[in-house]
Amino acid sequence: MNKKALYNNIRKKDSFLCIGLDTDLDRIPKHLLDLDDPIYAFNKAIIDATSHLCVAYKPNTAFYETYGPQGLISLKKTIDYIPDDIMVIADAKRGDIGNTSKMYAKSFFEYYGADAITVAPYMGYDSVKPFLDYDGKWVIILGLTSNKGSQDFQQLKLENGSKLYESVLKTTANYGSTENTMFVIGATQSEYIAEVRSIVPDHFFLVPGVGAQGGSLQEVADNGINNYVGLLVNSSRGIIYASPDKDFAEKAAEKAAILQTQMKEILKQKESILEPFAQ
Repeated sequence: MNKKALYNNIRKKDSFLCIGLDTDLDRIPKHLLDLDDPIYAFNKAIIDATSHLCVAYKPNTAFYETYGPQGLISLKKTIDYIPDDIMVIADAKRGDIGNTSKMYAKSFFEYYGADAITVAPYMGYDSVKPFLDYDGKWVIILGLTSNKGSQDFQQLKLENGSKLYESVLKTTANYGSTENTMFVIGATQSEYIAEVRSIVPDHFFLVPGVGAQGGSLQEVADNGINNYVGLLVNSSRGIIYASPDKDFAEKAAEKAAILQTQMKEILKQKESILEPFAQ
């Protein structure tokens, strides 16, 4: 999926919503546990109920790896089921020496068929490059995350006066292009989003932290939107666990619709800065 296709889907759906499929057997409705593949059954119902409201799904691979081979089968079935016009982000946070990253890239892009993968850039260019070798695929680099521990390293001041995360953004922005590279920028760091946008004005941001983690969608948009929208705002628990009962998919759709409606209004507000969209 290229940048134009992603943008067109955002405009067509009036949505820049990404739904995180962090599927936990301890949290899904109990009636599903008797099925052969409860994880896939849960995901399938969520996708059926919400695919018209979002432009991306983001399965966090840890929630599948924890269940061993069966969890990985559920992950593969889930990715295969997601409609072709919706971006699939493997939230795997990989990053290792070149040969290892090459195998990670092959796994997630060739076997699982994901459109994008989250990557930790700590080991530098040669650990990221293998993911960039795939045409039509995206590398989503951890830029400024929403967890409290981000203060430990990302906010450290360097000798030149800039912060470490700023150096990461400036350096990794040159690894690829705005057609194949995004950045994870946490919504709970909304006070920094305008600053980050000034450093990487044309890239897409994957923004977790809206919803259960308390980030403000309006603040994210006001500080981060660009002429291609440039935002994929993720909500996971706030949508998929909207109900513990048999109406879980319906309630998930209601929660997703609330965010989509807000996004539609935001896109209307920002229409003057957005690139033309041919329906």
